[in-house]
Amino acid sequence: MFDLANFTPWTLFSDMGIICGLLLIGKFLRVKIRLIQKLFIPPSLLAGILGLAFGPNGLGWLPLSGNISTYAAILIAVVFGALPLSSPSFKVKEVARRVGPMWAFSQFGMLFQWAVMGLFGLLVLRLIWPQLHPAFGVMLPTGFYGGHGTAAAIGSAFDGLGWDEATSLGMTTATIGVVVAILGGLLFIKLATRKGQTSYIADFSDLPDEYRSGLLPKEKREPTAVGTTSPISIDSHVFHLSLVVVSAFGGYLMSKGVKMLWPALELPVFSCAFVVGMLIKLCFNKAGAATYIDPKTTSGISSSATDLLVACGVASIKLSVVVKYAWPLIVLTVVGIGVTVFTVFYFGRHLNRKDWFEKSIFAWGWWTGTMAMGIALLRIVDPKMQSKAMDDYALAYLPCAPVEILLITFVPILFAAGQGLWLMLGCLVLSLLILFLANRLKWWIK
Repeated sequence: MFDLANFTPWTLFSDMGIICGLLLIGKFLRVKIRLIQKLFIPPSLLAGILGLAFGPNGLGWLPLSGNISTYAAILIAVVFGALPLSSPSFKVKEVARRVGPMWAFSQFGMLFQWAVMGLFGLLVLRLIWPQLHPAFGVMLPTGFYGGHGTAAAIGSAFDGLGWDEATSLGMTTATIGVVVAILGGLLFIKLATRKGQTSYIADFSDLPDEYRSGLLPKEKREPTAVGTTSPISIDSHVFHLSLVVVSAFGGYLMSKGVKMLWPALELPVFSCAFVVGMLIKLCFNKAGAATYIDPKTTSGISSSATDLLVACGVASIKLSVVVKYAWPLIVLTVVGIGVTVFTVFYFGRHLNRKDWFEKSIFAWGWWTGTMAMGIALLRIVDPKMQSKAMDDYALAYLPCAPVEILLITFVPILFAAGQGLWLMLGCLVLSLLILFLANRLKWWIK
């Protein structure tokens, strides 16, 4: 909860100074410690763990304020506000023609994890622990498929609806998910290489050093942004930052406006930020000025916000909540890992005709940890990116994104209204319909 009484601009400055310092320490540890390099642990996660251990929720040595969890909710609005500005235009026919099976795999995996784990929480865990919140089961996909960003989004939404433990639970499963993505991914790759299931070079020793340390040599450095405005008028980075922040702030105003008109309806700020970002992108397209929005710059802003979000989110975990729900969390996590292993590798084999393992291991990293984890694992088995898994996923995910945003938006609202069971059953039915469609279109490989 935001502590307005004790908040000053210097509070924000101090919090960000500590978090950024922890990020630098995390980066230093990634560069210097071989074990961390081998496990591909991101500096943002290391920063969050350090903040959790030494901050107010741990030893209390770092003077982080009680507003740290609120920053995560704001940063996710920035991330979602940047998404429409960073995404290329696409045509449904192009997606269906080129990556239909990949879309079916991605969309099915999303809906199936949400449905099965949500129903497991409602119909099984609550029989054992009746005091659990009805939405306890969806904390697994919130952290696994969604990651720390979704945990911040859904946690803040549930907080506004009276369940203030959701953020800590979601951040916990997201942190566990990153560890599971790394350790499980490396194990699956070793097993696959022994069985000859990989199509390209898969020896860890062939992986370039920059993927381990995260430091690029001079000859491999590329521009991360393109200036589209003259510094005489306005700096290009400030221009793009303004677009993203206006999208996020517009989402905040939209959410508050809807709340004033319909007090019972609590629209998440991040969902509204995505809508505002789409409207801004549409206005630029109509005005013929879309070329002045550089996707690399807005994507870089989104990535920066994500790093800060992970650090703030993990540091804000309330260990008392984790201890309180330790046994249900353990059961939920074990079942969730099993469901994800089955979904990724069984359906990945049947819905990917070529390079099925490369595409499946990318999905494993993504659906348990983050997109970055998926890329890191893919780089191990496909160093030269010959499988085109990244290209196919990028195109296939475009029609999946609106479904994911709708899920994140309405899960807290419908669970709070007592309709969570119907929502999860609906997700399960939709996932089965996708399999039926894949079979009819001959995407399913028997």
